[in-house]
Amino acid sequence: MEITKKTECIIEPNLDFEPHHNDVVIVETSEPKAKRFEPCDVKYTDYTPCQDQDRAMKFPRENMNYSERHCPPEEEKLHCLIPAPKGYSTQFPWPKGRDYVHYANVPHKSLTVEKAVQHWVEFQDNVFKFPGGGTMFPQGADAYIDELASVIPIANGSIRTALDTGCGVASWGAYLLNRNVLAMSFAPRDNHEARVQFALERGVPAVTGVLGTIRLPYPARAFDMAQCSRCLIPWTSNDGMYLMEVDRVLRPGGYWILSGPSINWKTYYKTWKRTKEDLQVEQRRIEELAEQLCWEKKYEKGDIAIWRKKVNAISCRRKSANICESEDADDV
Repeated sequence: MEITKKTECIIEPNLDFEPHHNDVVIVETSEPKAKRFEPCDVKYTDYTPCQDQDRAMKFPRENMNYSERHCPPEEEKLHCLIPAPKGYSTQFPWPKGRDYVHYANVPHKSLTVEKAVQHWVEFQDNVFKFPGGGTMFPQGADAYIDELASVIPIANGSIRTALDTGCGVASWGAYLLNRNVLAMSFAPRDNHEARVQFALERGVPAVTGVLGTIRLPYPARAFDMAQCSRCLIPWTSNDGMYLMEVDRVLRPGGYWILSGPSINWKTYYKTWKRTKEDLQVEQRRIEELAEQLCWEKKYEKGDIAIWRKKVNAISCRRKSANICESEDADDV
């Protein structure tokens, strides 16, 4: 094919193809530069911010105030990285991680002795094994959840979030994950200082905390169900303040499970070292408080009782809990 006409190209003589980056004014960022923190001394391996035991004992024991977070003044705060325990290993992948934790990661054996009969945790070959037992579910967490599921619609997907108050080693939350329920667990820092760390090493969300004088750090209506399995929270104290706080974080139609004192007191009053009269009065008071909150009792058999918060409780005359809202985000 013959080209009959040539395209005329006009070349501009002043084109400049050099980069012009040098003409850009570089503005210094106002963001502070990243700081480098050195490791803390190895004695701080088990350190929990704002949970210093010596400081805690200076606060009142009333309403668990001493077990709440109490942060030191700025000049006493640590500005270093908490060191991992010696020999720390990567966690076992799920689902094995639910049942096994490296001993080096949480080098505390006290629970294997104190809770041996209840099968919370066992020690074998430098590994902790979690059989799924608990104080109030000696047959295992799965069997316990199966009983709950006979009343609470866990299988249909309407129960997605749960709150475990006083969580032990968080086996309830660990086994709920298999049923597509995400549980948040909390427990105080006490002589069993490894409890929350066990939960975290198993991959279960958990925090160190208590029901005390400050509201739980969760918004209203955040959970579909909540449970106390021998959590030893004094539910009848302070005009039911702690039950009111559970009511706040429980969604309409949500469920509250109580297993432990004072449920089935006729069987356990000697084990709990309490009188029949005392436990009977306590259970009656819990029933009264639940009724005042417009909770409907759905189940009581053996060691377990279950209440349901009404879906529409506008007509319910609730009294607000006398719990403080924290003004300091660090002090919750």
